[in-house]
Amino acid sequence: MPVDPMLQGLVAGFAVEAQEVVQKVTMDLLELEREGLETDALTKLYVRLGRHLHTLKGSAASLGMQDLSDIAHKLEDALAPLKAHPQKMPRPVVDVLLHGLDLFLLRAQAHADGRGDALPDPAAALAQLVADAPPPEEAAAMVAASGGPAAAAPAAAAPQPTAAEPVSVPDTLPESSDAGWRVSSWQVTALMREVERLREVRLRVEERGRELERVAQLLAKQGLLAETAEARTALSGTARSLRTDGEETSDIVDALEDGLKAITTRPVRTILDPLQRMVRDLSRQLGKEARLSVVGAEVSLDRRLLEKLQGALVHLLRNAVDHGLELPADRERAGKHHEGALTLRVEQQGNLLYLEASDDGAGIDVESVRRVAEQRGVVTAEETARYNENQLRDLIFRPGFSTRADVTDTSGRGVGLDAVRASVEGLQGRIEVASTPGQGTRFMLTLPTDLGSSPVLVVRVLEQLVGLPMLAVEATQLARAESLRLGKRRAHLEYQGQLLSVVDLGARLGLRALAPPAEGQPLLIVQSGGKRVALVVDAVVGDRDLVIRPLPSEVRDVPAWQGAATLSRGELLLICRPDWLVTETAQVQVTAQRRALVVDDSLTARALHRAMLEAGGFTVHLAASGARALDRLATDTYDVVICDLDMEEMDGTQLIAKLRERPETASLPVILVSAHDSAVARERGLEAGADGYLSKRECAAGRLLAEVLDVMSRRGSRA
Repeated sequence: MPVDPMLQGLVAGFAVEAQEVVQKVTMDLLELEREGLETDALTKLYVRLGRHLHTLKGSAASLGMQDLSDIAHKLEDALAPLKAHPQKMPRPVVDVLLHGLDLFLLRAQAHADGRGDALPDPAAALAQLVADAPPPEEAAAMVAASGGPAAAAPAAAAPQPTAAEPVSVPDTLPESSDAGWRVSSWQVTALMREVERLREVRLRVEERGRELERVAQLLAKQGLLAETAEARTALSGTARSLRTDGEETSDIVDALEDGLKAITTRPVRTILDPLQRMVRDLSRQLGKEARLSVVGAEVSLDRRLLEKLQGALVHLLRNAVDHGLELPADRERAGKHHEGALTLRVEQQGNLLYLEASDDGAGIDVESVRRVAEQRGVVTAEETARYNENQLRDLIFRPGFSTRADVTDTSGRGVGLDAVRASVEGLQGRIEVASTPGQGTRFMLTLPTDLGSSPVLVVRVLEQLVGLPMLAVEATQLARAESLRLGKRRAHLEYQGQLLSVVDLGARLGLRALAPPAEGQPLLIVQSGGKRVALVVDAVVGDRDLVIRPLPSEVRDVPAWQGAATLSRGELLLICRPDWLVTETAQVQVTAQRRALVVDDSLTARALHRAMLEAGGFTVHLAASGARALDRLATDTYDVVICDLDMEEMDGTQLIAKLRERPETASLPVILVSAHDSAVARERGLEAGADGYLSKRECAAGRLLAEVLDVMSRRGSRA
């Protein structure tokens, strides 16, 4: 029966709201079929279920969609025998209710699309729904079998609403189907960029205010001279006004950014909650039992990112249920709970999103992976003979790989994890896998996000400023001898009943030799992925709201840094990755500082090359042009020069020519770095006298430090 055209706009709004209500009902149904719920919790779930179904029925009827009202009524009938004496819901009843909800949504969407008059008569579907539903006596018997009082169940059906009862309608419905504005994503993104520019302007205004206050203080130091009284008064008044204007500007920027985030983001829960149903259905299909837990579902992310992530998460969870979890009997024989545990953990730190999917199943059989990969022609036996365990485990991401010998509805085509990796890498992220035989498997996804600013804690190590995502900093304190435990190789901090490893940020970055923290030195408790360390810094500069930009693609794989931000005076601030800080890695022992000169007219390139070399223990000086590099070399000595091939004033080949003319720099190792990866460009650089040539892509693969050490070694052997 078609919907009255006058109500068509309201029907579109109802379809959207119905999806939200059905999702809530689905989550309640999945909860009701689990064991161990208290009676009070069961009662609340059944009451809420009845209310939701009644709302769907009444709203559909009020809009003239009798077919939807009839479906909701049948679902109420199936639920009625169980409401009087709430117990764990039998699975056949859950199946019927879920099937009915699917039917309801399909027809609701058809009505919203204006296809209601083309829908088949729902009589057959309703008849099938009734046939699938256990009769009241059988449903009561199921309840009795689970320990509930069965005798009263048949007579305890919930009263159905009479004609005199008011019909439930949604709280709000849109006035028309085209309410609101339609804008493209690029328009919203462009507006967000303008807000980011406004935030940078605000930072500069704050800096100007501080400079103004410093001028006023300098005047005050000159003494209370009558000649400066008027100037001091004017400066003080201007500084106060500027401070007030800055605070108001900050409030406006925050409001704009919050509004744009509300438009462009939504909670991760919107894509994670529907996965509960998928896990439940797939588990039943495979004869397994599984429960999905979600941590961090309240995090809000770019809607476009969520849509692209949903497919990857579906593949990961289907893979975990199909390949990871064992059958209930096998799990019990292994000493595990018969119900498998799946966990999705979401965490955002600065402009990085960490997403972890784990299971407590059998883990990955590395030998089986190797054997299947060879049989399917994914790799050769000669290749696998050279692989370590991690490389063998990574074969599961190769196209065409599957441990299933036959193709099923769930797996066997070899496209699942291959599609996941392609999806993640398409989002400029990366995926890693860790597994322990007999205990389970973890997939770790790291993805960049680029909407809005993030709170960053700026710290100082020696003379270098470093940023840390504020969300990763749990607490700050000063080093005290009574709370430190100093060992031969490392120190530990007593913190909340735990011993945390003490990590010196300066030593971790290769800026200085490893040493225990001094009395009163700042310690930051940094956490990531469930791990915590006590990070030693020289000073805490303060917190800033900064827009963290992803690093250029050529250097995005540098492990220490997750992005860069711009400070008020235009300085580039590199943001450190918290997961890199908490990773167990032997800290760099600096015995003799080697010196490197980086020559590049790009501020970003200079900063990133410096970061990589400092992580290898080099002292690094920077030059923005070939002329400035020659000035540096006239007064300082260096072990190696890293130079950009293409610069405006003096390119890399011209600089090399001048260096080779001078006796003191004739044998100085020089490495050219260029965006050009052609054989012609490489030959041009080497013919000019360069000792090494790297493309930006090779730098991204971590080749810079290795090439520098190799070139220095070769130059040293020739000298």
